[in-house]
Formats: sequence, C-alpha cells, structure tokens
Amino acid sequence: MKRKIEHILTKWNGQTKPLPLMLLGARQTGKTYILEDFCKKNFENYVYLNFFENADFATFFQSSLNANAILNNIKLYFGKEINVENTVFFFDEIQECEQAIASLKFFAESELPFKIVTAGSLLGVKLNRMKSPFPVGKVQIETLYPMDFEEFLWATGEKLLADNIREHFLTNQAFPEIIHKKAIELYKNYLYIGGMPASVKDFAEKNRNLLLADNSIKDNILTGYLADMTKYAENIDAVKTHQIYRTMPAQLAKPQTKFMYKIVEKGSNAEKYQTAIEWLLEANMLLRCNLINNVQSPLSAFVVENFFKLYLSDVGLLIALAKIKYSEIMLPDNNIFLGFLTENFVAQAFTANNIPLRYWNSGNKAEIDIVANLNDGIIPVEIKSGRNVGSKSLGVYVEKFKPPYSIRISAKNFGFENNIKSVPLYAVFCVE
Repeated sequence: MKRKIEHILTKWNGQTKPLPLMLLGARQTGKTYILEDFCKKNFENYVYLNFFENADFATFFQSSLNANAILNNIKLYFGKEINVENTVFFFDEIQECEQAIASLKFFAESELPFKIVTAGSLLGVKLNRMKSPFPVGKVQIETLYPMDFEEFLWATGEKLLADNIREHFLTNQAFPEIIHKKAIELYKNYLYIGGMPASVKDFAEKNRNLLLADNSIKDNILTGYLADMTKYAENIDAVKTHQIYRTMPAQLAKPQTKFMYKIVEKGSNAEKYQTAIEWLLEANMLLRCNLINNVQSPLSAFVVENFFKLYLSDVGLLIALAKIKYSEIMLPDNNIFLGFLTENFVAQAFTANNIPLRYWNSGNKAEIDIVANLNDGIIPVEIKSGRNVGSKSLGVYVEKFKPPYSIRISAKNFGFENNIKSVPLYAVFCVE
C-alpha cells in the first residue's frame, strides 16, 4: 500500500464516525486494489458495490437517498442483516451513479456510524459536471497518484536505500560515489518504467531487468485513457483531448516557456482547446504548472492567466507515448530526451507531495522551473537532468527575491554550498 494513502486511511479509520472517503485518481493507479485491501484487513464485514459491473445497483438510490432506506435495499439484496458498526461499504466506480454520490451527504448526516469509501475512474470529471448538488463538506476527498520514486524503491526491494536517501536529504551529506551511481541508475529505471502499479509490479517480478519489462502494460493503459476520452468526453471535446494528449511529447520537447496551442493545431487558440485541457486535468491525466509574475504569499494570487505548462501524470506513460527506447534513457550523456523527462518527473513528484506547480520568469532574462512554498518559505527550485548545473537564472532570482535558500535538482550528489541545497534526482520525493 502506498505510504501517503496508508496514513490517510489509518487516520480515517481511527475516527468514530468519519465522513465518507472519496478517492480520486487516474485509471490504473490502484484505487480499487488499495481500498479493497484496506477494507478486508480492517473490518469484520465488507460490502462491495461496483456500479460499472452491475448497473442495477443504481436502483438502490432511485426511490430515496435516505441512508436507512438505502441500507435496507442493500440488506435485501445480499439477504442478510448488516451491523453498521463493524461494516465498511465500498462504492466502486461511483461515477456511474450520480445519485450514489449525492447520497453521501445523507450517510454523513445519519445517526448511524456508517463507514463508506468510494472510488471511480474519471471521478474528477464527473464531480465537475454533476446535475445533482455535490455533498460539499460531507465528503473527505483524497487523490491517488502514480507511485513516486520512494514507493518504486520499496516495491523493488530497496527500502534501506530509500530510508538512507531521506537521512542524507536532511543532513546534506553526500553518498559514497558507488551508492550515488546506483541510485542514479535506479532513478533512470524509474523514468522508463514509471509509477503505474502494474508496470512497477512487472519490473519487480522480472528482477528489475529492463530488457524483460512488458511495455504493452503502458501501451494498454494509454489505449484505455484514449478510450475514456472517447466515451466520457463530449464528441467534439473527445477529438480535442486526443489531439492534446497525443502531442504532449512534442509539446514538452520544445524549448518554449509555456503551452503552445499551435503545436496541437496550427492557428488554434485557448478558446478552442481550453475545455479539453480542463477535462484532461480533471481526469488526472495531465498536470498544470502555472506562471506567476511575483513571489509573495499566497503565490496563487500572482498566477498569470493563460500562461502555463502541462505535464503527463506519469513519466513512464510519457516514455511510452513518445516511443522512447530504454537504451536511450540509460546513455550517460543523452540530453535529447532527459531534459523534458526530468521536468515531468519532478512535476509528478511534487504533485504527489501536494506541492502546487508554479514557475517564474523575467521576460527573456531568467526562468525558474518551480517556485514552491515549502516549510522554510518560498523556495526557488532549479531542475537539471545532468551534472552540468551552470545557470544564470537562479542568480537573477536570488538577487531579486532573496529566498532563504535555493534548491538545485540534478544528477549531482547531496550537498549545500553558496546557499544552494543540492538534491539528487533520486531524492526529489523528500522535498515537502
């Protein structure tokens, strides 16, 4: 089970009467597996309703949204009494039943101690397009992302290394070069495999051999994503979402400092594609990094409209979409692909740590890849794919805004010099 979600679920279960929990996330990130495993291990009784597999379950909610009435329907269907106090209810693929989503308000307000967890593919899209009122304040919403590099290390038998990376991140003490090289190689493995659980599981079971990795897993996930766009987006938007998603490798490979509509279609603009972009963001298939024009708290107050970058939700899927071979990733000095893959990797890791993605630039003079509001203040984060870390942009930013310190993410070892914290690529998951 993923570290962050395990902590959230444990805390949720510790409450006498928790709010219904809704787990968002892109398809194939492991929502059903994690919730089902949690339910079976922590409760005496477990009731599972999958609204995609059995559409008739929706009839439980049609005549009334009263919690007791719905409970009675469930008891009649399963043919047994249900003790709410020692039972957890799992409503899966809940996006298929809008009334079930609306009913969560009444479960939350019931005098009975209902414990309900829910999940669904494209649930974020559904929530923003509901005809019925969403139960605001009556649901605990969490998001499940692809596995980050720390979870990848756990899954591949490297928990000891993961723990040591966290220790060195705190002390800034460099690893012995042989350990540093090993960690960088594992990081490159992650770039190729990505964080989708099925791909990571396959890689671990094949003794971490990239030659044996089943690339069809990621190809099938991409096919599923494109099929979802066709099924759940409106007809016109489906075509546009396909166009945007398929051209993401070309978008990221360009040196521009913002998303370019002309790469999707010559002569196109925000008005034509904005709805499709929002759909992909709500589906958790893309991540947005907004431009800011000033560095003060709150950073959200200084977002520049219509200036943003987009990244894929998983770097492994980006590799598959771009048709990049593993040998091209493992080359020591290949900067053709590593630049935009590294940016996507960091964006993915920061998102998993609930760090909003924002970048800053000063015309053509300087650009900072990410400006993050961390525990120590607003910190500039510079991203480099290799060991060459020369850059004027960070100096321009530091002179202008005088941050407490700066972070440089690169292939270099741990260290702290000239008020710059050196964070190796394999330690990005430590930035919180």
